[in-house]
Amino acid sequence: MSNNPPRTRMTGVQRRSQLIDVGRGLFAARGLDGTTIEEIAACAGVSKPVIYEHFGSKEGLYTQVVDFEFHILLDSITAALTEEGKPRVLVERAALALLTYIEDRAEGFRILMRDAPPSQPEGAFSTLLSQVTARVEHILSDEFHRRGFSAQDGAMYAQMLVGMVAMTGQWWQDSRQPDKHTVAAHLVNLAWNGLTGLQKDPELRTEDSARTDT
Repeated sequence: MSNNPPRTRMTGVQRRSQLIDVGRGLFAARGLDGTTIEEIAACAGVSKPVIYEHFGSKEGLYTQVVDFEFHILLDSITAALTEEGKPRVLVERAALALLTYIEDRAEGFRILMRDAPPSQPEGAFSTLLSQVTARVEHILSDEFHRRGFSAQDGAMYAQMLVGMVAMTGQWWQDSRQPDKHTVAAHLVNLAWNGLTGLQKDPELRTEDSARTDT
């Protein structure tokens, strides 16, 4: 008689979650084209029809993985930008939100930077940046108006600011040095002070920026 415990049957929700997790790892490592439906099935311990049943195709699974990661990152950055705070503090929080996502969900970020799913032909990361830019534009427009500058210029500066943060995040994905708080502080240092007004040792001004990294 076998001493192996009986295998627990997953619910439909549990199985979908498992397949998304398995797909995330494979897609991050090999991309959409480099991953086969057979590999996904083997890693998940299921037959190919199970994947078809839940997602319709490999591309269907990929789309679900991208959508899942997309909303995690978008919700995080949106929350950072909608909290109460001065514009500089909001930018700090948004930069930290992106870097924290990269730190915690490296596989997800690699996927967002890769192949565009059918649901977002222009690219998931580009779509996300467009939505974030719209929010940043609103914040900068208010700040520009307060300072007597052209509020309309906020749209252009929002593109510059979001692009700078996004490119830095892509670089930091692989380097991971210095730590995310230092990177965010230097990002905002450049964005807020400009090259002629850079501080030698910038620090974040957010109330939750205490470094707890080990």
